[in-house]
Amino acid sequence: AVASVRHLLGKKPIFGICLGHQLLGLACGARTFKLKFGHRGSNQPVLNVLSGKVEITAQNHGFAVQEETLPADLEITHRNLNDNTVAGMRHRRLPAFSVQYHPEASAGPHDSRYLFEQFRALL
Repeated sequence: AVASVRHLLGKKPIFGICLGHQLLGLACGARTFKLKFGHRGSNQPVLNVLSGKVEITAQNHGFAVQEETLPADLEITHRNLNDNTVAGMRHRRLPAFSVQYHPEASAGPHDSRYLFEQFRALL
C-alpha cells in the first residue's frame, strides 16, 4: 500500500483519511509509532494549526505519524489536543494532504467538511 501511494504522489491528488494519513507519511519517508492507548471515540479535539480553530473529530486508530521523522516536504496542519500528536499534514509541493481522523463522520457535526472542499479543489 505504501508503494502504491508513493507511485501516485504527484500524479493524482491524494486525500488520506485515518490509515491513509499514515500511508501518506510512510510514502514520503516518515515513520509511525504505536500509541499507548490509541485514539478512539467521537469527541476527539483537534487543532487546525492553519486556522487556529478546534474541530471535534471521530477517531479510531492505534498508531500515529512520528513528528520527528517528517521530511521537509510535509507540513503539519492539525494536532491532536489530547497528546499533541500529528493529526493532519500536507505536502508542500504536491497535491496531497491527510488527516488522522474521520471527517466523513461529521462528529462536530460539520467541523471538518471543508477538507472535502479542499480535495475537490485539487481535483
